[in-house]
Amino acid sequence: MAMKEGLIGRKKGMTQVFGEDGNLIPVTVVQAGPCTVVGLRTKPTHGYDALQLGFEPRKKNVTKAMAGLYKKAGVAEPMRVMREIRLQKTEAVSAYQVGQTLTVDLFSPGELVDVVADTKGKGFQGGVKRHGWSGGDATHGSMFHRAPGSIGASSDPSRVWPGHHLPGRMGGDRRTVLNLAVVRVIPEQNLLLLRGAVPGATGALVVVRKSVKQTKAQRQKAKEAR
Repeated sequence: MAMKEGLIGRKKGMTQVFGEDGNLIPVTVVQAGPCTVVGLRTKPTHGYDALQLGFEPRKKNVTKAMAGLYKKAGVAEPMRVMREIRLQKTEAVSAYQVGQTLTVDLFSPGELVDVVADTKGKGFQGGVKRHGWSGGDATHGSMFHRAPGSIGASSDPSRVWPGHHLPGRMGGDRRTVLNLAVVRVIPEQNLLLLRGAVPGATGALVVVRKSVKQTKAQRQKAKEAR
């Protein structure tokens, strides 16, 4: 059977576990799935190969359009979240059926995964926090501590260049963390324990997918860990 590529989940928080060598390992706990295959995307029809996955049944506020979409797909319950997971192999789409349920069993300890999530939103922030400006003197009477200062010379160029880093909205950006090792899989609770940190706040949506940029050494190490 073709390799399953990923799952939708939620970040549950961080903790630490003991490895086989007795060392503490910092891990992020992710509830991954179960996810329902809502639709299939094929190269001849749509131009690319992907799975449409649904996550968390929606009990309220189901619009007619949404109900019709899931009814046409033959899925019993509308889902709160739907994402597309690209497949690396063209023939992989034929291994799936609409209505099929995918669980954390598709991951195994020791393999590497990529995690896609939105970072924590910080709101409107000044340049010192947003860009790491050094600021002015922190002495008494300076009156210039965290202000931006000069951002454009008077003679040349006599203007502010487009894209100049200034205070503004910070955080809430889509980020992908590559090659996180799966430390443990707990199928009974649909949990994955991933080594290291994952973007986003506790409860944030994440997509855990098979790693796509492994080096030869990383592939060998993951193979030995299994």
